[in-house]
Amino acid sequence: MVRSLKNPKKAKRKNKGSKKGDGSSSSNSIPSLPAKVWQPGVDQLEEGEELQCDPSAYNSLHAFHLGWPSLSFDVVRDSLGLVRTEFPQTVYCVAGTQAEKASWNSIGIFKLSNISGKRRELVPKNAANDTDMDSESSDSDEDGGEDGGSEAPVLQIRKVFHEGCVNRIRSMTQNPHICASWADTGHVQVWDFSSHLNALAESETDVSRGASAVTNQAPLVKFGGHKDEGYALDWSPLVAGRLVSGDCKNCIHLWEPASGSTWNVDSNPFVGHTASVEDLQWSPTEPFVFASCSVDGNIAIWDTRLGKSPATSIKAHSADVNVISWNRLASCMLASGSDDGTFSIRDLRLLKDGDPVVAHFEYHKHPITSIEWSPHEASTLAVTSSDNQLTIWDLSLERDEEEEAEFKAKTKEEVNSPTDLPPQLLFVHQGQKDLKELHWHSQIPGMIISTAADGFNTLMPSNIETALPPAAATEA
Repeated sequence: MVRSLKNPKKAKRKNKGSKKGDGSSSSNSIPSLPAKVWQPGVDQLEEGEELQCDPSAYNSLHAFHLGWPSLSFDVVRDSLGLVRTEFPQTVYCVAGTQAEKASWNSIGIFKLSNISGKRRELVPKNAANDTDMDSESSDSDEDGGEDGGSEAPVLQIRKVFHEGCVNRIRSMTQNPHICASWADTGHVQVWDFSSHLNALAESETDVSRGASAVTNQAPLVKFGGHKDEGYALDWSPLVAGRLVSGDCKNCIHLWEPASGSTWNVDSNPFVGHTASVEDLQWSPTEPFVFASCSVDGNIAIWDTRLGKSPATSIKAHSADVNVISWNRLASCMLASGSDDGTFSIRDLRLLKDGDPVVAHFEYHKHPITSIEWSPHEASTLAVTSSDNQLTIWDLSLERDEEEEAEFKAKTKEEVNSPTDLPPQLLFVHQGQKDLKELHWHSQIPGMIISTAADGFNTLMPSNIETALPPAAATEA
């Protein structure tokens, strides 16, 4: 259930080692001292010590903030290309604020451009092609000027007034300018942000990089039929405009599109949980099927054609189930994250045999706040936790001691990595406080965007090698 960010201080990033920027976005600098591997949850910082990231671990890493923290955001699909591998990159997002006063809240529609990074090879080069990572210009010297060099990303934002804090916000896959928001006032609203997205698309760097006036805009729909506020919200990936919203009173309402700008919301809710509905996910293959998770520890699968009770229900975790993610590349796989820090993977084909758990991880020791499958690799998913870690996992990996020994000999690795780490753990990202939500960018393989109490990060780990489609390899 961990999800609070109410009445926080306004974000003022102090990035001690950041490169020059305008204050609203920054890039991490190169550590000057010899690197020491940090084991989260094991090592302790001594007085005067601080963590610094190793830039060689990332193809791209940038930080920015919108002012007030965001508990939720979403990546907005754009028309810049379906598979983009060249830097600099541009992303569009929508994010809702958690301001100190209700009247100060807004939805930010923003564009982050000039995202620099190291060019990824479709076929990795030999280890002999190593570059000097101690050079501050290494990001651009070997990779060409088009990668953006050391310049900070450009943040352009337009803000729309939102009554109350934004608990969750989601952009529709088929019509990305249509967004739904959950407010702590108990209302679910649907918005049309096409004018703001068009203005950002047409602008270059002349739009304000941070502060901008908050405009008033009426939502297309404002639904007040929920009995309490909520956090669960999801658009159907198969039926344009179909939406489900779940509240803290265990009720789920189905929205059906009546036209391009109106919806019929079923006033008779789906009820099957005994506590707050925390997250919702539509099936990627069945247009009438969705999943829900709850504080009651259960995951329920629903078929809207079969009435208002779940088709099946599973006792998924011993604590609150905070988040779920339905794999769109392997539709039988459902991931869930719990308040006790564990997350599990279930193969829904095994439901008839009982609890279909195929993987269970106890790496995180604090509540899981977000979980999402990669849109490009069926076995890869990312997780955020209240322990201030964003972790990336590949379920297809197994430990190979012979290969590890060969790698250490080849790279002359002097630091022995911990032996108790799961072999499926690919990457650990730190540096953000109170991580709340992450999303993969569906059009930029390997890119993740995350939000926390102290702002946003965009990151592309260097060891996440996504197999690009043949068409992309040919074009490149």
